[in-house]
Amino acid sequence: MGKSVADQLVEMLADAGIKRIYAVTGDSLNHINDAVRRDGRIQWVHVRHEEVGAYAAGAEAQLNGLACCAGSSGPGHVHLINGLYDAHRSGAPVIAIASTCATNEFGSDYFQETNTIKLFSDCSHYNQVANTPAQAPRMLQAALQHAVHKKGVAVLGLPGDVASADAENISTALKVYRPAAVLRPAEEELQQLASLLQSAEKVAIYCGLGATAAHDEVVTLASLLKAPVGYSFRAKMGIEYDNPHEVGMTGLLGLASAYKSMHEADVVLLLGTDFPYTPFMPENAKIVQIDNQPERLGRRASLEMGLCGDIAPTLQALLPMILDKKDRKFLDTMVEFHEEVKRKLNTYVEDRGKEEAISPEYVATVISRLAAKDAIFTVDTGMTNVWTARYIEATGKRTLLGSFNHGSMANAMPQAIGAALCQPGREVYALCGDGGLTMLLGDLMTIRQYNLPVKVIVFNNRALGMVKLEMEVAGLPDWQTDMVNPDFAGVATAMGFTAFTIRTPDEVEPVLTRVRDASGPVLVNIFTNPASLAMPPKIEFEQMKGYALWMGKLILGGRLDDVLDAVKSNYKHIKDVL
Repeated sequence: MGKSVADQLVEMLADAGIKRIYAVTGDSLNHINDAVRRDGRIQWVHVRHEEVGAYAAGAEAQLNGLACCAGSSGPGHVHLINGLYDAHRSGAPVIAIASTCATNEFGSDYFQETNTIKLFSDCSHYNQVANTPAQAPRMLQAALQHAVHKKGVAVLGLPGDVASADAENISTALKVYRPAAVLRPAEEELQQLASLLQSAEKVAIYCGLGATAAHDEVVTLASLLKAPVGYSFRAKMGIEYDNPHEVGMTGLLGLASAYKSMHEADVVLLLGTDFPYTPFMPENAKIVQIDNQPERLGRRASLEMGLCGDIAPTLQALLPMILDKKDRKFLDTMVEFHEEVKRKLNTYVEDRGKEEAISPEYVATVISRLAAKDAIFTVDTGMTNVWTARYIEATGKRTLLGSFNHGSMANAMPQAIGAALCQPGREVYALCGDGGLTMLLGDLMTIRQYNLPVKVIVFNNRALGMVKLEMEVAGLPDWQTDMVNPDFAGVATAMGFTAFTIRTPDEVEPVLTRVRDASGPVLVNIFTNPASLAMPPKIEFEQMKGYALWMGKLILGGRLDDVLDAVKSNYKHIKDVL
């Protein structure tokens, strides 16, 4: 039997460094599946739901640089969509193989026929369908180049009859090329920036994911400028550690100290960030943005300067132009304020909660203390994001993954699958909300099937906590946010996990120690306080008015107990907002 197109494509994927394909096999995808089996270099990871496969591939791509998932014709394509949106918006280089019905059935409303060009156009850099055997390898090579260098999803539509056809030799390349370029602003632009920074009395630095590879350069620049350093959630693990100038995060999950630093500075230097929340941007400071994607410049704030460059080489060229400032007043004031904010946050840790209302802040702190220095954390969107942002500490070796741009629920457990498979030997914690976990609960069996040492931590507050908070701030009575959950530990036990349930604060540390030391899949169901809130660093009058209105509506509706629970659980916020 000669080489098929499926064989040719699998060889190309393996040669490009693909180690796994996350998929549910079926009809039009079966030729790829069989080619993977015969080649032997790629692992086929049989997930229960294609969305999980896309999330897992996105996680692997963020950790290892490139990954692959696949979906078969029709429903398999549609199931990929949410995970691919997340990967694409996260800048994760993912190849998605979308196998389709045979080419002679195109346009006939055939069983499970899907227009993959329309379907994936908004969540990919490259999106084509191979209609002939000669097109398939050429398109896959183009897809690889787009995914690797544009940092996102590339989709190859592959009809079943094309996959099974004999392979054809082509004159163009079959390999992926990875040239490394040095990207930084022009010399005159750097001189102008140096002059601006040098002349400013108060400078604040704010870092995004693009600055994490330049940790040492950022710290050196901050030391010379006597500048406090804030950072985004995605940049936390790469900027927070070994940084005497750090003042935490700003934004919806952030701290008052980073917000204050940016708003009291004369010049704010944005490094490798596309921070989306314009209400948190200062209006009176001069803002300079440096990004390697110049189309992003100025879309979040009016800029004094907008420069194009990777952050490490840009700062390496800038640092010799910066003189050491002597006045530390602004820096010391901001750092001292940050320490005060952290002391207030610790109040929530010291108040551990009560039975079936454990403080989630306390839980996150214990996890941070017990977890390995190089642990990987995947975190669900929602209130779990808040506890992770404020209480999981960076070490310089830890990694944090989440749905930070797409903002989807249900991402943590699937991302943990990809992390555990591609980074064996590292502890992997999936920090899940109860709402997120129940969305894709069936893929706990994927963790069990591959015996992955994932530690699934369920923050079980019996509610859609972030949605509840959004409604409260808007002055709306929370409605349809409560959840009736299964016994998560019981479900996990039935699936073959080691499982625990924590109902009281005294159980938290001893049980989480056992979770840390356990081998194989582990799940712990923690009954956290559903009334715990998370105020952003910028409290508007309208938010406070909305919160008061919410309380009034609940009281008039006969829900006084809910109001009292919220007040008692969050009395510690009073000193932060008065």
